[in-house]
Amino acid sequence: MKAIGVYKPATVETDGLFSQIDADIPVATGHDILVRVKGVAVNPVDFKVRKGKQDDGSFKVLGWDAAGIVEAVGDQVTLFREGDEVWYAGDVTRSGSNAELQLVDERIVAPKPKSLGFAEAAALPLTTITAWESLFDRLLIDRAAVQANASKTILIIGGAGGVGSIAIQLAKLAGLQVITTASRPETIEWVKNLGADQVINHRKPLDEELAALNVSNVDYIFCTSETDQYFDMMANLIAPQGRIVSITEAAQNHNVGLLKAKSASFSYESMFARSMFKTDDMIEQHKLLATVAQLVDDGVIKNTVNESFGPLTPQSLQKAHALLESGKAIGKITFDAIPD
Repeated sequence: MKAIGVYKPATVETDGLFSQIDADIPVATGHDILVRVKGVAVNPVDFKVRKGKQDDGSFKVLGWDAAGIVEAVGDQVTLFREGDEVWYAGDVTRSGSNAELQLVDERIVAPKPKSLGFAEAAALPLTTITAWESLFDRLLIDRAAVQANASKTILIIGGAGGVGSIAIQLAKLAGLQVITTASRPETIEWVKNLGADQVINHRKPLDEELAALNVSNVDYIFCTSETDQYFDMMANLIAPQGRIVSITEAAQNHNVGLLKAKSASFSYESMFARSMFKTDDMIEQHKLLATVAQLVDDGVIKNTVNESFGPLTPQSLQKAHALLESGKAIGKITFDAIPD
């Protein structure tokens, strides 16, 4: 099978950054299904793993967003059979989706939305799982308590990115008042179209931006950007007994004591935790992807794909990594399958 990846860490400007090789076809055993990949998308985790790869001569296939068709199943698989159309985000500890075929555990896979093509569907899994777990597992928002949530406000830092784009929609479905950050005219328009109630500029002090809206604090904060940059500000803005979640690593030590007087909480979200540690509740990612697939088919959730780069090739993948690293990507970037 064809697979695209890297042999060593390198900057995105490096000529021939990605290589295409012929790899052995993997065999599905246990809970694994073998998927013929028909569409993929890129996320910041792709370039983070690329940059952090060990220079040991091994070949690393990236990619953690995919949709495709089940080609074979392991002997313990009960959720799928050959020919099923599926979508998933995969497992960061395993070989990625930038290949013709990929093994993935059935418990983190779900039937793809019927209303979307493969590349379109590939835009959503990783960001959907991340946003869903952040809102409903980490911030403990009751998504069914729509009326009660109407009096509560969430600040989403980085609303126009892939995760922010789905988080806005899920937060609105739960009934929350959504304030998000954006700075460019095109990103402001993007987040408003997704349902944001208010937009503030992250290039200015967030407390001053919120004060202009007559908001002194918020019940929830979802940080999809730089934890180091925003930690102290988030501690200042969170309401008493409020909750903060971030998906970005902190390189600095932060004073969590700033949260004590308010009895506020801070937590991290990593959507790979369940698959990486084989938690007892891995199946929850199958369930949530199935739920969101139905919401997509019902027209409740909008797709967040903003650009398609055509067939997946070493050249188109390098172009996408460059756009992601620039910080100017809006929504998601998708690809069709590796060409024959």
